[in-house]
Amino acid sequence: MSVPFVPPEETPPVEGCTSSAHPERPDGGAWEHPMIWASLIVFGAVLGASFFLFRIFGF
Repeated sequence: MSVPFVPPEETPPVEGCTSSAHPERPDGGAWEHPMIWASLIVFGAVLGASFFLFRIFGF
């Protein structure tokens, strides 16, 4: 056996790799956090519903 056994948890050594590591992408800010937008939409829906509830029940 000419190739040494590599345990499953480890990455085997690579020879002749010409690619470089990919640069890390910058943080997308609020666009990568959909819960912010979902909470704003829900908050607006609750405000709109409360307007009509106040009109119906005459608070």
